[in-house]
Amino acid sequence: MTGPRATDSPLALPLTELLERVAAPTPAPGGGSSAGVTCALAAALVEMAAGFETGARAGERGAAAAQLRARALELAEQDLTSYEPVLQALRRPADDADRPARLTAALSAAAATPFGIAQAAAQVASLARGGTDTAGRHLLGDSATAAVLAEAACRAAGLLVELNLRGTADPRRDEAVQLVRAATVDSQHAVHRAREN
Repeated sequence: MTGPRATDSPLALPLTELLERVAAPTPAPGGGSSAGVTCALAAALVEMAAGFETGARAGERGAAAAQLRARALELAEQDLTSYEPVLQALRRPADDADRPARLTAALSAAAATPFGIAQAAAQVASLARGGTDTAGRHLLGDSATAAVLAEAACRAAGLLVELNLRGTADPRRDEAVQLVRAATVDSQHAVHRAREN
């Protein structure tokens, strides 16, 4: 994301303060926001590496990474409140007849944000893989690191999707698994390329 954020969001804080907020015993920021920020870091590395390259492909890769960085931060921001309806449903009395349906609906809605993060992270991993195929020797480590971080973000977000949709037939569970597999393949390729050069 470009430009300053005029918000009270924890994501607008300096890194040390953000880490303090993540470490605090509060529901958010938690795993989803952390995965989103990790995805944004990976995308930023792809942008940086592409900026040192010449040619249309590098420019396209950098522009795509910039869009994904902005999207990942947007999703990390959304995740700050996406789980609150789940917590509200859990606070309902155990004998409330509406509780199971409300909880299922809240979990399904809460899965949307990490699913979006998993999608973005898989795309970043693919871009990072492409970067390792064209990067100069001194940028291979950055491109491979971007792929590894993107894989981690995808894997974490995919896990949150799986947990939120446990026991349902929601197709996003299987789709998240496929995204993680693709990100893993891209990350392994990127690391292999970096090590062999």
